[in-house]
Amino acid sequence: MTSERLTGVPASPGRAVGTVVRMPARVAEPSTSRLTGSADDAVRAVEDAAARVEADLAERAGRASGTAADVLAVTAAMAADPTLAAGAARRVREDHLTPERAVWDAAGSVANQLEILGPPMSERARDVRDVRDRIVAALTGAAPPGVPDPGHPFVLVASDLAPADTAMLDPAVVTAIVTARGGPTSHMAILARALGIPAVVALPGANDLADGEELVVDGTLGAVLRAPSADDVARARRSVTAATFDGRGITRDGSEVELVANVADPAAAQAAAAAGARGVGLFRTEFCFLGRGEEPSVEEQVTAYRAVLSHFPGQRVVVRTLDAGADKPLRFLTPDHEDNPALGVRGLRTAVAHPDVLDRQLDAIARAAAAETAEVWVMAPMVSTVDESRDFAAACAAHGLEQPGIMIETPAAALQARHLLAEVSFASLGTNDLTQYTMAADRDLAGVAVLSTPWQPAVLELVRVASEGGALHGAPVGVCGEAAADPLLAPVLVGLGVTSLSMTPRALADVAGTLAGVSRDECVELARAVLECSTAQAARDLARERLLT
Repeated sequence: MTSERLTGVPASPGRAVGTVVRMPARVAEPSTSRLTGSADDAVRAVEDAAARVEADLAERAGRASGTAADVLAVTAAMAADPTLAAGAARRVREDHLTPERAVWDAAGSVANQLEILGPPMSERARDVRDVRDRIVAALTGAAPPGVPDPGHPFVLVASDLAPADTAMLDPAVVTAIVTARGGPTSHMAILARALGIPAVVALPGANDLADGEELVVDGTLGAVLRAPSADDVARARRSVTAATFDGRGITRDGSEVELVANVADPAAAQAAAAAGARGVGLFRTEFCFLGRGEEPSVEEQVTAYRAVLSHFPGQRVVVRTLDAGADKPLRFLTPDHEDNPALGVRGLRTAVAHPDVLDRQLDAIARAAAAETAEVWVMAPMVSTVDESRDFAAACAAHGLEQPGIMIETPAAALQARHLLAEVSFASLGTNDLTQYTMAADRDLAGVAVLSTPWQPAVLELVRVASEGGALHGAPVGVCGEAAADPLLAPVLVGLGVTSLSMTPRALADVAGTLAGVSRDECVELARAVLECSTAQAARDLARERLLT
């Protein structure tokens, strides 16, 4: 059989060789047969099944760490969502549906509403359907959704993959992921990068891949090779090397680039330190708040933050204040309903109605910083105006936090960076949201996955403008979005003026290795050439040609 090359969208870098194991079919849609027994018993059965699913997901969250734990906690909360339970109960009592059919229809209604809202809430529609399948399986005794276990390493192929399944993958068993749907900044892709599993998404022909056939998967280039030759396999296996990271990013001519880690909880901080990271460029504080009905106390927050800071004595840790809203709603903080939550009250905007929550968090961060030796910087998410930048700096100063910063996630913030950075000490580019807002493309929708890449010329131009805005004030501008973990993109970002790259710890060695092969001047020249490209594909191809040949 002649080799066949398929091209999709790169989602998680790296190369792997393996045989295909397809994700099992989802739980079958229940029949529309009518309820014959007690409605009260049926409602109780739904509640019991939902509680069991919630407990299972919560237990998985407890065993996971970092982003995986956050995703599982949010999915567990969906199983306990009173809207879903109430919708199912109403269908049992009024429409006389069986428990499983009532859950199916109620979840379908919720998922459809989320899809209408657009990104990022539309990303949650798949998660709702995943919870639906788990509850239906619990009600009917069917096998719940889950990754197969053939007893040997394999390439997992699926139409799509729910974050709840991705979060628990074992990289020693699942050597690569290939999906027909999804996008490069979806939660599934982010989890794959965190786990170090090469992944290609939105691959035409993925549904035709058969169990048992051999593939070479290149997550850096977004390519899948069917029926590879012996030479193809040998080359791919030689490229899978155990790169190491000594804590520094240095170009070939000795210019240093700060390479640090993204962390989401104490366990992730410990893993980052063990991987050689000499600091944190993004400490997500949501783990203290997610899955709770009320705000954690200042004392609880201090304890949690110290558990992260303690792993980086004498090193910089950039703490991001609570990024609630949109796909991370909190009952005590964010609105119950917004027609378009992606453009609504999220990030720093929650402080307008609830300044006390931000005040208490800054108090906790300051107390944790005083108790540890880490160098603590603090930044606010979803900043778009000079007033927001100035007000946040003042709030930090009131708590003795001397290094205030902002996230640049909107085109407005990037274009006005020279003004915003006159008010604060630093900025960090969140390239996931910056790409989504710039391209008006749902980051989890396969139909627009080709748009959802930081290689887009418009996105790279905004990175350049933001970096120049920081340079005017001597303010560092880093990247903490998933773009920082792309070994091909890293030299381009450096050439655009980015001062630091913060990423999943698993990517540190590969990014450091790429930077070691180029000089600072070559990074600048590469960035200049990439900016002249008219398409994202042309930009990526140019970088690949110059860096890999």
